[in-house]
This record gives sequence, C-alpha cells and structure tokens, in this order.
Amino acid sequence: MPEFRKWIIASAGLALFAGLASAQVGTGPGTASGQTFTCGVTNGAVTPTLRAEGYTELTGDIVLICSGGSAPASGTNTPIPTANFTVFLNTAVTSRLLGNGGQTNASEALLLVDEPGSSVGGYGTTVPQTPCASLSTTGGVTFGAGLGGCTEYIGVSTLSAGVAGVPVNGIPSATNCTVAVPCAPGANVFQGVVTGNQVVFNGIPVLPPASSGVTRVYRITNIRANANQVVSGGATPGAVTASLSINSSSSIPITNSTLTTGFVLPGLAPLFRNTANSSTAGSSGTTFAQCSSTSITSTTSSSGALGVLQFTENFDTAFKIRQAPTLQNVPGQIYNSESGFIVSSIGGSVSTTGVPVTAGLADYGTRLKATFSNVPSGVTLYVTTRDVNNDFNLGNAGASAVEVVSETAVDSGSPGTPVLPQASQTTTYALITAQSIGLSPVVTNPTTGTGAAVWEVIAANPNSIDTLNFGVYISYTAAAASNSPAPGTMTVTLSYAPTPSGGAFTSTTGAAASSSLTIPRFSDSLDSTKTIATIALCTTPMLFPYVINVNGFDTGIAIANTTSDPFGTAAQTGTCSLYFYGSTPPTTIPYVTPAVATGTDWTSLASTLAPGFSGYMIANCNFQFAHGFAFISDVGARNLAMGYLALIFTSTSRSATEAFRRLRIGGESGAIWTSCLSTWPVATRRRSRRCTTGWSARCTA
Repeated sequence: MPEFRKWIIASAGLALFAGLASAQVGTGPGTASGQTFTCGVTNGAVTPTLRAEGYTELTGDIVLICSGGSAPASGTNTPIPTANFTVFLNTAVTSRLLGNGGQTNASEALLLVDEPGSSVGGYGTTVPQTPCASLSTTGGVTFGAGLGGCTEYIGVSTLSAGVAGVPVNGIPSATNCTVAVPCAPGANVFQGVVTGNQVVFNGIPVLPPASSGVTRVYRITNIRANANQVVSGGATPGAVTASLSINSSSSIPITNSTLTTGFVLPGLAPLFRNTANSSTAGSSGTTFAQCSSTSITSTTSSSGALGVLQFTENFDTAFKIRQAPTLQNVPGQIYNSESGFIVSSIGGSVSTTGVPVTAGLADYGTRLKATFSNVPSGVTLYVTTRDVNNDFNLGNAGASAVEVVSETAVDSGSPGTPVLPQASQTTTYALITAQSIGLSPVVTNPTTGTGAAVWEVIAANPNSIDTLNFGVYISYTAAAASNSPAPGTMTVTLSYAPTPSGGAFTSTTGAAASSSLTIPRFSDSLDSTKTIATIALCTTPMLFPYVINVNGFDTGIAIANTTSDPFGTAAQTGTCSLYFYGSTPPTTIPYVTPAVATGTDWTSLASTLAPGFSGYMIANCNFQFAHGFAFISDVGARNLAMGYLALIFTSTSRSATEAFRRLRIGGESGAIWTSCLSTWPVATRRRSRRCTTGWSARCTA
C-alpha cells in the first residue's frame, strides 16, 4: 500500500515537472494575463519513508507552482509585494536552528524561489542561489524581504541579458537597474523560523508571472520532523502531514494545501545471532563457565566468539550515508542521505561539538549502537571495527560501516570523502580463513557494568534491504576462588545512535529543534534488548539416593573437591548446598557447608545435619569435579554397613529415565522406593554397589 501511494505521488510529480520543463520558470512578468493569481501545492518528489525511531527525519519537499495574476510595473521604486508562508506539521519541526540577524529560531528549513541551480529552464534556474542576508525583527514582526529585510524590486539584472521585469535587489530608476546599469539579482533563498510544529517564511516576494505559459515556483525544503511522535500501526505506516497557508495583503488561492510529506515505519529490525548462527529473535547467547578462561588469542574463529550483532533495515532507505559525493545543492534531487539541500553560505555558530554547522548538512551518516549491560568486572568484550558477514568473515555486499569513537562525534572532510572519528583498532584477530579482523574493546563502567559500541554507515544501497553484522568476542581470566568473573547474564540493546541513553540529550530536548544538538537523533522507545552471554558458576550437582538417621542407623557424608589434579584443571574453592527430601527434613534448607578447598574433603553425619531424617539428599557444589560418598551403618557397624558413591547429574533437566537416578518410581515426591537390584534395569543396576544383607531378604528373584 505505501508503495502504491508513493507511485501515485511520484507519477503526479513527474507529470507536474514535465509541464514545468516546457514552461519558463521565473521569467519576468511580461504583460498582465488577466487570470487570477493561483498556486497549487504538490510533493516535490516521491514521498519518503521516515524512521519511527527518528527525531530529525527529513520530510519530502513541498512545492507551490503559481501562475496568472498581474505584476507591478518594471523599473519603478515600488517593492515587490510580500507574503508569509507558514507550514504546519502534525508533529514537532526539528530542523537545525542556525540563527540570522538576531532571530535565534531561524533554521536550515529553506524556501527557494524559481528553482535556482536546477535545469528546469527559464531565468529563475540560471540565477545563483542567493540567500537573504538577514532576518530582521521590527516591532515583533520578522521580515525576510519586506521593509527592513531583503526588499526586492523589478528591473534589469546582471543575469537577465538586458530583459527587464526580473527581481533585483536595487531600487530601479532612470539610471539604475537598467540595461546600461543592471542590478544584482534579488535573493531567492529564505530561511524559515521554527516554533513548535510550524515553520514560517516571512516576507517572501510574490511576483505574479502574469504571462501565459510562465510559472513561479516556491520550493520548501529541509523540514525535519519528529517521526517518533507519529503513531504507526504494524504494517500500516503513520503519516507526517503538512498544511500550508499564505498570509498576504491580497488573497492567494491555494489548491491541495494539505499533503503527506512522509510515511512512518520502524526503520530497524535487529537480531543477535549466537555462534550457532541461530536466527531466532530470542537467542539466549552462550553460557561460559566461571572457572574456565576464555581468550581471543587463538587462531580458531570460534575462540572467544559470542555471536553477531545484526542490524537489518525494515525498509530499503533506512540506512543512509552522511552526504552524496557531490554537494547536495540541486533543488528536487533525491540523494538518499542524512543530509538535505545544502547551502554552504548559510551557516551557524560553532555548536557544542566544536564544528561549524551548515544548512542542510547532517553531522554524520546513520549510526548503529550496541549498548552492553551487566558486564561483570574481569570480563572484556571486543567488537569488530567494521562489518562482517554472519560467519565472522570479512566482507559484505551493498552496505558497509566502521566503528566510531562515540555516538555524537562529528564527521569532517569534503563532500563524498568524510573524515570519520574512527575508533582505534587495538587487537588483530586471526581467522581460520587466513583473514584477519580488527577488534576494539568495549569500555565499560566498572560500577554499572555498561558500555557501548557505535558504527557509522559509509555505504548503503537504497534499492535493497541492507544488513550489517558486527562480531562480538569475550575474554576473561578464570578466578573461581575469588568469584571472578561474577556470575550473571549479559545483555545488549541494539538501536540507532545517538539516543537519550547516551547522555548527550534527553527525550524532550532531542525531540525539539536545537542549535547545539547533532543531526540525526533518535529515540530509545523502539530499542531491542537481547541476551548475549551468561557467566555460570562451575557447579557439580549430586544425588545421595538414601540418607537415614532413624532406628539406630546413621549416615556418614563425604564430599571431595578434586579440582587439584595433574590435568590442568583450574583450582577452585567453594561451598556445597545440601537439600533434604523425605521424612523429618531439617527446618533450614539448604544446609550450606563451609568452603571446601581444592584437594580436600568435607565430612559430616546425618545425625548432625538432619537428625531423625530418612530420605534422599541433593548436594549442589559450586566448583567442578565434586564427588560424594555415603556410608550407612547401625551404631558401631555391628550388624549392617554399606557405602555408595553419589550420582552426579550431567544436566539440571532430567528425562524420564532420570527417575531411576532419583529412586522415585511410583512414589510421592520426596519418597523413597526400594527393591532388589535384580528387578532394576540393567543400566541402573550397574551403577549400584550391591544388595546389603539386610535388604537381600526382600529379594524375590
């Protein structure tokens, strides 16, 4: 549906400008046509799709094509009549404020008269783009070309080849603005004054073309809008609408004064793909053992790899470069960049970034941000300094991006060759494909465990859906004895940049026009958070199937910490939590043992741990390679004694066959069922030690 609407509007615009191409644009008024002076409003080109995340989205141009009317006489000192053009949006106008003549809200939003710099045809297109030098304010009224402003007259200009009746900036007389002494052309570029959801172009010269076949064209461009304020419903886009009014001393009829200047859809579809290349949006990342070090020094491509941060466009123009290779100064041209119509002679004071600003010029291309949270002390995350494909190899077709030092650092350089504030590559990682890839560490706050990485788009294909991938790696040195790195789950939030979470602005200031904030800016409201990794304690869960301290019996419990071995296992120290299930369990569960040092054993009795208890016990030790032994006997071991090894769970989730491990066949939860070994499954029978003398009487086979 949006594509259909864009095609209809584009067709209408093409038909309109096909007519303009054969007409004269901005030629002098000639003789009065006797027709009423009227203006029709249309979109300047295809209505763009705007990112719902965006605070400063460039809307489509608004073009007024006027004809008919009667013009003042040429060669007199009568100024050209003026009018105020006001554009109202259904959301806030966020065009950059540049200031001019004491008018602080004068912006980069511009009104062009007669398409200067285009190739449509006619006198108006041959005149240089001449900004009105100042916007003066007298008695609370701002004038662009009226009294006290850029007043224009009708005469002969230096570019009209001796033809009279064109706008000039001098006062015509018998000896001035004539063929013998032509005057400079009048201003044809005017800044708009932004207030809330409106932008006003004051004192615009309105010179009716009068002659048949001649038109006067007013183009309004560089209006940025807070698209995040516009509601879109699922696949149905929202719409930024613009309404135009003209206030003048005489009535100027306008047709189609309200139009859509942008369709709004979410621009980003992010994913985190783990090392298994899972394509599910809910990928839970990778679990790392606290006691096992991980590094990125190996030449194996999966060593230390967490996964891929994947940024995909939701529509094909969501990723944009900063500006085109040539200066973007042709009216009506579609550039598919973050910048708009650039007029280098209209600038502003140095912003808080330390870089002078220019009308229409964005500060950088589309930026993509990964904000990492809950990164424990001792863990270093690395990201690739450029885009990769989804198996961690270099190279990507269509779009590309590089890492930059921060989300608001401004690009510099000439058009088409921006100088990016690029992040430093601190590590070169060798891939098994004989390639190498640059990595940089993510600087994290040691208190909050948060840090961010930002990349800027330097190439994009506006005719396809682009995807940009960035690899993430993890490195830490295991120190389980000191609980480092601390266990927990790390997440990443994927978004455009900059956003309020970066601290450069708030959601309120970022959503309004500003003279100091960078462009573009985005909201946090549509960010996507994914789990990327979990640091898990090195645990050993064990089952003691039968523990008793009734009827004269007691059970001895021993747990060994065997992380000291000749195989290079990391030495670990930890406690064990004991959970009792059965009759008369202790009131405090779990019972937590003292720390069991590596290479030592901890021992106790059921009579000490759980007096009067009969049932089974589960022990969970927070170190690897724990082993348990139980010894059951009557007092003094005079009549009955047996021992067994505790069963070690290989997983915390159990299948149906695990019921045999837990000895809970057919019984209530927490109960013990006993039988002769000869009736048990062979696999389970092999795990047991033997039937005791006391139990053998119960055997029936």
